[in-house]
Amino acid sequence: MAMSIDRLQQSFLSAEQVVASRQVMGLDTQLIADGTYAVVEEAGAAIGCGGWSRRATLYGGDHSTDLRDPAVLDPATQPARIRAMYTHPDHARRGIGRAILAFCEAAAAADGFRAAELMSTLSGRLLYTACGYRPLEEVTARVGDVDVPLIRMRKDLAAPLER
Repeated sequence: MAMSIDRLQQSFLSAEQVVASRQVMGLDTQLIADGTYAVVEEAGAAIGCGGWSRRATLYGGDHSTDLRDPAVLDPATQPARIRAMYTHPDHARRGIGRAILAFCEAAAAADGFRAAELMSTLSGRLLYTACGYRPLEEVTARVGDVDVPLIRMRKDLAAPLER
């Protein structure tokens, strides 16, 4: 995750913004506890990970306590959350993120969710747009005196039988 944050954002953020972004990104272990987190391995090494959630938290890791909301969402009226998507920089742009995203969307749809939302980094926006997500709003996460730009995005999910 750290390598993904540091290396994949270099073309989009200043060095200060990359450092600050670590404060609003990372793993939320609630995803693991809920059984909604996946890891892709190659030769025993993690090369990608990501998950989905039926909880209200949109983004942030365990350390981002001000962003956390463990309330359970209503799949009929609220979107599932796509969370903590990371690809090892040496394996970026090889379809790993797309495969994890498809897995998460299918699982959320099977759980009754009709839509999914996520908070994208600038570096992730191309993947999410290519996978059918549309931007809802540009957001600025303020970390100390550094602003980190993010994009809240949404996608309607097909019902499980339509897939």
